[in-house]
Amino acid sequence: MTIITNDELKQRLDKGEQLNLIDVREPHENADFNIGGLLLPLGKVQTMQVDDIEHLKGEEVIVYCRSGNRSGQAALILDTLGFTNVKNLTGGMLSWQEKFSK
Repeated sequence: MTIITNDELKQRLDKGEQLNLIDVREPHENADFNIGGLLLPLGKVQTMQVDDIEHLKGEEVIVYCRSGNRSGQAALILDTLGFTNVKNLTGGMLSWQEKFSK
């Protein structure tokens, strides 16, 4: 599994890059704080309900969650489903908020 750091992602977002961000947290977590991207809770990924992102199989997809654990699981599942360029955001939103929400 490939990772991406908060610093790398923030730089790319600040440059205005169009990224495929997937938030695998629950809806209430996403409502509290998010950095954009499509909400696709881990439960849907685990049950392979990924039709909404099927068109991204050959593109870079960056998954994130609260701490990096759920997104790590999601990245592994997406890999097995044929997604070829999945990156997990290390530290998740906890780390992001600690670094950039001051």
